[in-house]
Amino acid sequence: MAFHIKSVSGGPLVLDGGLATELEATGLKLQGDPLWSARILHTNPQAVKDAHSRFLCSGADVITTATYQASIQGFITHLGMNSEQAGELLMSGVRLAREAVQQFTTDNPSPERQVPLVAGSVGPYGAYLHDGSEYTGVYAEEMSVEELKAWHRPQIQCLVAAGADLVAMETIPSVKEAEALVELLREFPNAAAWLAFSCKDETRVSDGRRFTEAVQVASRSKQVVGVGVNCCPPGLVTPLLASAVTQKTPDFGWVAYPNSGEGWDVESGWRPLENIVPIAELCVEWMTQGASLIGGCCRIRPAQIAELRQQLHRGLETHRTAGRD
Repeated sequence: MAFHIKSVSGGPLVLDGGLATELEATGLKLQGDPLWSARILHTNPQAVKDAHSRFLCSGADVITTATYQASIQGFITHLGMNSEQAGELLMSGVRLAREAVQQFTTDNPSPERQVPLVAGSVGPYGAYLHDGSEYTGVYAEEMSVEELKAWHRPQIQCLVAAGADLVAMETIPSVKEAEALVELLREFPNAAAWLAFSCKDETRVSDGRRFTEAVQVASRSKQVVGVGVNCCPPGLVTPLLASAVTQKTPDFGWVAYPNSGEGWDVESGWRPLENIVPIAELCVEWMTQGASLIGGCCRIRPAQIAELRQQLHRGLETHRTAGRD
């Protein structure tokens, strides 16, 4: 597997932000929907493409498909499709992102920007359950690694077949599910992936096991080119990466794309919190820790991605200047 994460500038690749947040900002209703943003692939694909385009214009080097909560079984259950139709809809997530990239590069030719990549989003089994368990991982206790592999196999198969540049295995709450995904990846030997965990504190993923254990699992595969965290408060990123620094190898870079830091309540939705540090103020620190993929998750919009990109550029220039002194 020869897939190297590196921007034209030599710094980290900039990821996009919260796709569902961006869709909701246009008036679409996603909260409470068991398919979440994946439903929009069926009801309003142009809105998905437009959201991708806004993140590209903000400076994202990688855009992630609207398939986090998509699954063959989910589309069969909630959209009344057969398995063939469900697979086609899942693959359309990659095609829409690819179309957005093609349009962007045509409209904005620049030798200073590489062609953006498309990452096919694979959410945890808990996202299908639609009960918040992607932030606990409790379901994995009752499932075997083989059962988890069987669940994820059709989703990854569709994303790879559709031509995703990377597979984004994200918000994974348990080490067991990570083991299943890393094993499953071997069935797709030409696929590269990143693995990002949901975490409960400064040293542990959501199932309570150490982040160091999670990183060890990911490091077993040469296909995994990025390991890290997503959809956690920004303040947790630095200590989490620091906690596993001895497990990091040159084969992968850290991936970091936290949410805005706002609190989530099942009944009332997102709620503002005090003393939130914006991701743009922390991203340079993550870069110095070895992060090669940096962006945002829930509640992070294009303007914040643009600011993050600017801060990373300044940080890279400062580092280079210091190296010449």
